[in-house]
Amino acid sequence: MSTEHFDICVIGAGPGGYVAALKAAQMGARTAVIEQGNLGGTCLNFGCIPSKALLSSAELLHSVQNARKWGVTVGGEIGFDWSEITQHKNKILRQLRGGIASLFKGRKVTHLAGRGRFERAGRIVVTPGEGAPQTVTADKVIIASGSVPMRIPGWPTDPAMVCTSDEAVHWTSLPQRLLIVGGGVIGCEFACMMQAFGVAVTVVEMLPNLLPTLDHDLGAALLAIFKGRGITCHLETKVEQIEVVSGGTVVRTQLSSGAALEFDRVLVATGRRPNTAELGLDAAGVQATRHGFVPVTDHLETNVAGHYCIGDANGRCMLAHAASAHGVVAVENALGHAKPFTAPIPSAVYTFPEVAAVGLTEQEAREQGLPIAIGRFPIGHLGKAMAARHPDGFVKMIRHRETDQLLGAHMIGQNATECIAAATALLHKKASLHDVAETVWAHPTISEAIKESAEDALNMGLHLPPRKVIRAAVGG
Repeated sequence: MSTEHFDICVIGAGPGGYVAALKAAQMGARTAVIEQGNLGGTCLNFGCIPSKALLSSAELLHSVQNARKWGVTVGGEIGFDWSEITQHKNKILRQLRGGIASLFKGRKVTHLAGRGRFERAGRIVVTPGEGAPQTVTADKVIIASGSVPMRIPGWPTDPAMVCTSDEAVHWTSLPQRLLIVGGGVIGCEFACMMQAFGVAVTVVEMLPNLLPTLDHDLGAALLAIFKGRGITCHLETKVEQIEVVSGGTVVRTQLSSGAALEFDRVLVATGRRPNTAELGLDAAGVQATRHGFVPVTDHLETNVAGHYCIGDANGRCMLAHAASAHGVVAVENALGHAKPFTAPIPSAVYTFPEVAAVGLTEQEAREQGLPIAIGRFPIGHLGKAMAARHPDGFVKMIRHRETDQLLGAHMIGQNATECIAAATALLHKKASLHDVAETVWAHPTISEAIKESAEDALNMGLHLPPRKVIRAAVGG
């Protein structure tokens, strides 16, 4: 078995792994990256990119269907070509995979196609789909194996009927009735998308809120919008039983509420788990939790010196952009530039309207006992929102009353995923709410709501009615 040595070896070529490999090569390290699937990992092939390609068509269709609100008359039948939509999606995926391969070639990153498994620390066996295995040794190793969708034990396994997002982004046809199990980010994006394509959508979420990991006000606002569009949502409800009947063409479900419902297809969107089970971590001495996550220090190093873990596999933040940021910092640490990872990570949800957030939620701040002030500004009060007929949503800012520091920003509205970048930069620089309020924001824009909500948290707002001050009686 042939053996080749590298300065850095990266296991996984998703948004964390491929960025780590490019950064290592940029810094002069002889670098290899091991990937058994397509370059780009889940994000490019089964997640962020294909879902956004589908959502872009769904949002345009939704806008055309509601064109009269803009004073625009659309003649003839309004429809869509699912084949054309999926062809565009597949074309984009091919282009992006090719782009990563080109970047590897330009920086002389060695791409090893196959499954990587530790033989011991610093030594990995790469088994390709065809051909003989080869051994790779490396001074430093970065684990970037990502995650896979969670499936429910005991439920039907036919992916044509009961599937995860991995299958759903590559559907060749659409169901008429879709059950989405899970009202988190993936579930809500698919609910919004499928409803626009004419699918009757039902969402079942066991917790009291949609988007339960985000500020609860965001989920409540999205729920109202979904209900207005005819998306049925069952909160605080579990799917007790599920079976495929009628010759394998219908999925029958029993809910904890007692309701018995039938669907053409079920999308399980209950979360993701780390893809670490087949890495041979024990052979390398790398510790993992019982759920498969690999604990790391603030420098993203595992318990084994010189072995780092980034992205979904370490469980700190299961988002593509977090993995990419982890990859850069892990490489810098591996090559001797001691640097802890402390950057805030924004969340982005591509429903329409969009949802975005960064920093502490109100619930988290209160659980920590922090003295907070809340600022809030409705998107519909903005001139840009009124003019463009996108009035839904709000911005909510959380301020530490004693230090004036910005603790969190939460937004639902048109272009929220773009606007959150400004709040993220301010939070990263530990800005005060006065810093936010005193920044000049372009007019007319949706991002003005960030400034307005900051002013509201400081009781300085000019575009909201003055707050009522209630003075408590003192003495008897």
